[in-house]
Amino acid sequence: MTNNFHKNSLDLLGQAILSGRYGVGASLPPEPVLCEELGVSRTVVREAIKSLVAKGLLSTGPKVGTRVMPDAHWNWFDPDVVAWQARCGLTPEFLKDLQELRRVVEPAAVRLAAERSTPEDIAHIEAAYAGMKQAVEEGGDYVTHDLRFHEGLLQASHNRMLVQMSKALNALLRTSFEISTRNQDSSKTSLPLHRAVLNAVIARNPGKAERAVMVLIEGARQDIEQVLASRRKLPVVSGVATPLKTKKRPVQQATKRVTKKATKEVA
Repeated sequence: MTNNFHKNSLDLLGQAILSGRYGVGASLPPEPVLCEELGVSRTVVREAIKSLVAKGLLSTGPKVGTRVMPDAHWNWFDPDVVAWQARCGLTPEFLKDLQELRRVVEPAAVRLAAERSTPEDIAHIEAAYAGMKQAVEEGGDYVTHDLRFHEGLLQASHNRMLVQMSKALNALLRTSFEISTRNQDSSKTSLPLHRAVLNAVIARNPGKAERAVMVLIEGARQDIEQVLASRRKLPVVSGVATPLKTKKRPVQQATKRVTKKATKEVA
């Protein structure tokens, strides 16, 4: 029960900071006020503040109290921080940073995966791809399988630091996938691009694998740019992946068209 109180208080305070309720440099209310607002004990409030300090959101000190730090100090690889940002509303700056990070990390990881992947790695990625394909053709949870696909590629690099990074990247990538798949056609068109990446890894062709994943990342960037250009408010990403609703025949036709395009771009 104590853990639930801690997590709930941590989430509420974290979201209050990322939503701007407590601005940069602002002091948090005194402990008694927070205890009353959150309905918890001082011990729970103190533990939540300690966690926020560790995540870079707050600083504490004698005579200055507990203050909100600039977002440059926040740990953007922390799943909680990413989740709070997603719930409070994504920003163009956040999405831009994420796309740049993908262009730096994923091509290098995929090159290594093409050189080092094991049969077990390939089976894991194939299973994720099968889940994506089923979601596109029959409807369902595409994003979760998409995450497993990309996590599998990083795992298949067999680089310990990249493998560790995959755990941190998971929450970041999920926000990107949720936004890019808001366009129903994006999942249909990206499916054969994922297949092109996987085929290149199976063929032990690092150069082709790298080119294929760059095409995939560029497609995601274009999807996100389309959302930004619409000038609509960026959607809030909830804790549950948005399921696809689609019909099988149009998906197959779209897949054939994009497969031809992907083959040309990564050849």
